[in-house]
Amino acid sequence: MDITIDTAFLPHDDPEESLAFYRDVLGFEVRSDVGEGTMRWITVGPANQPDMSILLAPPAIDPGITDDERRVISEMMAKGTYGWILLDTKDIDALFERVQASDAEVIQEPIDQPYGVRDCAFRDPAGNQVRIKQNL
Repeated sequence: MDITIDTAFLPHDDPEESLAFYRDVLGFEVRSDVGEGTMRWITVGPANQPDMSILLAPPAIDPGITDDERRVISEMMAKGTYGWILLDTKDIDALFERVQASDAEVIQEPIDQPYGVRDCAFRDPAGNQVRIKQNL
């Protein structure tokens, strides 16, 4: 079998804020932007990785989700416990400074971990945890 990862999903509750974070702060290219208002599906990704994307999507839109489930998802997003992603970079300190300058919420400053990486963490505008690592 030949299986590759095509797209990872992260929820957004404000497409403009999410777009500004992933495009302007992280430098990802916008691959598609479909829909309007808060019902937008925005696909972004690093230019050097054209076969892998992140889909920023409205949360809890599945018609099979109950109102209670939607409430729980909204609460989890507000606490920053619903979505997360791990990114990799060759210069974590420079990227940390760039993201920190954007006023993103810092969860963890860069630190050397005992398992061979230096990593840090932020929350994106929707509350998703964005962990960034650099191999040592």
